[in-house]
Amino acid sequence: MHDAVRASLPELEEWLPWAMGYNRSVAQRFVRDSAAAWNDARAFDFAIRLHEEPDFHVGNVSIWPTSPANRVGEIGYWVRSDLTGEGIGTEVTARTIQLGFDELNYHKIVLRIAVGNERSDRIAKRLGFTLEGTLRHEVKVGDVWLDHTTWSLLETEWPAVKDQLAEQGVLGSR
Repeated sequence: MHDAVRASLPELEEWLPWAMGYNRSVAQRFVRDSAAAWNDARAFDFAIRLHEEPDFHVGNVSIWPTSPANRVGEIGYWVRSDLTGEGIGTEVTARTIQLGFDELNYHKIVLRIAVGNERSDRIAKRLGFTLEGTLRHEVKVGDVWLDHTTWSLLETEWPAVKDQLAEQGVLGSR
């Protein structure tokens, strides 16, 4: 994971606050915190790997409840810069949506995307999310406040989206 982040730092630092000042201890803390969050059902973090290179870290995808009473969860992800544009982010996000609706019983899944992060916007659109609006000065990255768009997908929309993604080969049998 550390090598994948280091290879992608210039791009990650533009959008993600955890990438600022990134070093090996940040990676170690993430792994430790991730295990604790998984055990407490606060978040479910997954490593993204390639079938043909299972030891090669491609990125991470996570899903966590933001409102358990209302069955709302959020997904976040990153893919190493040298592999963006290959459909990996779309596939892992689709599979995480499937987990959220089919196993975690969410009613709504949300993506929050920094304004200007066009690759992530394309993923949201391709996966059938609806743009709900813009949150102003939502996250501070370094010294800059970033606005974020909020996208959502409802459990009632999921069956049609799931069928469409299966037809497109995004949700295959792997």
